[in-house]
Amino acid sequence: MEVMRHLVGWVTLAVYICGLNAGISTERCIFPFTYGDTVYYSCISMNSDFAWCSLDSTFQGRWRYCTATDPPPCSFPFKFRGEMFYNCIKTGYVLNRTWCSLTDDYSKDKKWKQCSPL
Repeated sequence: MEVMRHLVGWVTLAVYICGLNAGISTERCIFPFTYGDTVYYSCISMNSDFAWCSLDSTFQGRWRYCTATDPPPCSFPFKFRGEMFYNCIKTGYVLNRTWCSLTDDYSKDKKWKQCSPL
């Protein structure tokens, strides 16, 4: 039974990626979204073998699998260390790569993502 569950998941994902869209929602992910008592700013894999997102700001059972086009957008401008930034920055990132905040106040929320590998 476990093998069948994994097979169904892989087939569903493959069908979606190949653009066949066999009844899988193409609605946009909503970020941030609340699932249980937690606010998420990106796709999650909780209770799933594959990353997914909510289609509502508070999860109500409507969801879909995430794709490469689903990362949450940067929030510009954003506040970091008391200063406003209007694009991706390298300041404060130990790997000297660009990053941005996912909320308007990184100093308060601490939610971020990498902008590029360089």
